[in-house]
Amino acid sequence: MEHASIKNFCESLPGACYEQPFGPGTDVWKVGGKIFAMSAQGSGRVSLKCADDQVAEMLISVGRAGTAPYLPRGGWIALAVEGTDEAEMKERLMESYQTVRDSLPQKVQAALNN
Repeated sequence: MEHASIKNFCESLPGACYEQPFGPGTDVWKVGGKIFAMSAQGSGRVSLKCADDQVAEMLISVGRAGTAPYLPRGGWIALAVEGTDEAEMKERLMESYQTVRDSLPQKVQAALNN
């Protein structure tokens, strides 16, 4: 899946927004003000959150993912853009989005539906 496709997919999610808070070259997608995906342009990877810390650890230990640079270990992984098929990438991005969205206060979640 190409970077542009990842960007389009993330921005299509309800309430998601694209920012570059760390300056040009680092793409960040947020929901309710919280990061659910991040990618440094040219890095060839996307960092995202797994719903389950054990799944994240397993993906890293078997080599399907790496540790997410600059993010805490608690469920954050980095997936290679090349080598991860489109269906898996979309599934992991959606899981990350939903995990972060579900952690938001109810009032914030309700406002995202509008």
